Amino acid sequence: MVLLAAAVCTKAGKAIVSRQFVEMTRTRIEGLLAAFPKLMNTGKQHTFVETESVRYVYQPMEKLYMVLITTKNSNILEDLETLRLFSRVIPEYCRALEENEISEHCFDLIFAFDEIVALGYRENVNLAQIRTFTEMDSHEEKVFRAVRETQEREAKAEMRRKAKELQQARRDAERLGKKAPGFGGFGSSAVSGGSTAAMITETIIETDKPKVAPAPARYIYLDGRPSGPSKALKLGAKGKEVDNFVDKLKSEGETIMSSNMGKRASEATKVHAPPINMESVHMKIEEKITLTCGRDGGLQNMELHGMIMLRISDDKFGRIRLHVENEDKRGVQLQTHPNVDKKLFTAESLIGLKNPEKSFPVNSDVGVLKWRLQTTEESFIPLTINCWPSESGSGCDVNIEYELQEDNLELNDVVITIPLPSGVGAPVIGEIDGEYRHDSRRNTLEWCLPVIDAKNKSGSLEFSIAGQPNDFFPVQVSFISKKNYCNIQVTKVTQVDGNSPVRFSTETTFLVDRYEIL
Repeated sequence: MVLLAAAVCTKAGKAIVSRQFVEMTRTRIEGLLAAFPKLMNTGKQHTFVETESVRYVYQPMEKLYMVLITTKNSNILEDLETLRLFSRVIPEYCRALEENEISEHCFDLIFAFDEIVALGYRENVNLAQIRTFTEMDSHEEKVFRAVRETQEREAKAEMRRKAKELQQARRDAERLGKKAPGFGGFGSSAVSGGSTAAMITETIIETDKPKVAPAPARYIYLDGRPSGPSKALKLGAKGKEVDNFVDKLKSEGETIMSSNMGKRASEATKVHAPPINMESVHMKIEEKITLTCGRDGGLQNMELHGMIMLRISDDKFGRIRLHVENEDKRGVQLQTHPNVDKKLFTAESLIGLKNPEKSFPVNSDVGVLKWRLQTTEESFIPLTINCWPSESGSGCDVNIEYELQEDNLELNDVVITIPLPSGVGAPVIGEIDGEYRHDSRRNTLEWCLPVIDAKNKSGSLEFSIAGQPNDFFPVQVSFISKKNYCNIQVTKVTQVDGNSPVRFSTETTFLVDRYEIL
């Protein structure tokens, strides 16, 4: 069967939504659909009609038609079965079989059509699988958002630290009866996270990730123009105060840029980590976790989903097999793609197509293996969080601690978010491992830890603030890891013919979908 296009059209042949699976011009498809109603004999029951070049297989849907355009040598029985699946997909996304409803959900329908047919050939999928595939989340987007938020937090923390250092130096100078050069305009507002005067308009920090790359330079972008009518910053005739400030930063090892270099520095921040060296055969191993625990202990539910996505960029490596090593002992449930030979995987832990003569798709991500783990076993929790708020005379003393239970994991950019009562001011921090950030607008305290691993598997935070014990829940956790939770890896890739090894690359991501202590 070669399916040229699938379309939903009106009785007059006007295309509402059409998906072409081979190269066809818009004029060509519109002409075929416009000719379709004229070919039908209204006096008879029809399921298909033919011309000299194509075959129309169709099904009426109230005032519309679901039409498949195929070649004349395609199998009519397979065409009818495919048509029924297309017709069942439309009510899944459209409440009414009307033109405006079809137009409103056109992209949902196109994505579903692409799951049914690939390159003109029917995929072995059912309605439930189509729904699952089209509802999948984008792990890459979540990772990108988490990385960007972490960079912003680190930049603001560095800005506050610098402002505090400058304010302390000014105080020391005033105590000794000297004028502190270059510190004009930095008042208490710099410490509170407000405007740190017009001198520092942007702070850009490239954080170095453990075991990834050497620490890149920090850049501070300077602009000598004061913002608005404020006279907090007064520049001398020759800019001596700015020069003194720049000299001080240089003496501290900072890299200073002029204003015209700001654009290039901003572009530099877009690169968070060195690019991955992608081979012609590349795999993404992605996992995400959903976990809820009670504040008094006990795991209410933990669910983890993982997938191996295969991408081949060279068609000469289309006929390959993946050697999977599964050392998981927690009872994870594995499921292969419908086109993958399940018996081969069960017997030899090899991922290959059912028909070894066929090739994997080129230049597209294909999910070849997915797994799922659901449990209420407390020993499976990767990172335990204990929050102990206790009432005191003036409010609450809160002690919160973490402990890594899976020593083989390395969690990066960990943020533990604790809600705070509104209108009571900032918390008073006692002891802390790591850093913190108080968000007064969202009334949250964010406990930030760059890395948690076997060498840094536990830590604590203590703070005091007015409120009641129930005000500090739910506690939320987010992190990113380059090591997956379930020990499932691709160890080798070989050609189907001759078992010769193939070079491949992998990238692993383990991230949080939802992680709460209620």
